Amino acid sequence: MAQNDAHDKRGRRIALVIAGVAVSWLIVTTAGAAMGWGPRALAFFDLAALAGFGVALWMVYGLWRDSRGDGNG
Repeated sequence: MAQNDAHDKRGRRIALVIAGVAVSWLIVTTAGAAMGWGPRALAFFDLAALAGFGVALWMVYGLWRDSRGDGNG
């Protein structure tokens, strides 16, 4: 039971990372367009968001790997 709670907590944390990256990217992109930032500045934040999503994907992989168990004994 405690293991399920830890698994659920990690899943919620991953969901918050994904949502946080998406919302942050939307805010920065909108603010940058309104303030007239150049394409290089906006591309930097695009790459930062891509890195954040990559971290979230790595976290999902770790969660999946831990949840599927050890089938080899």
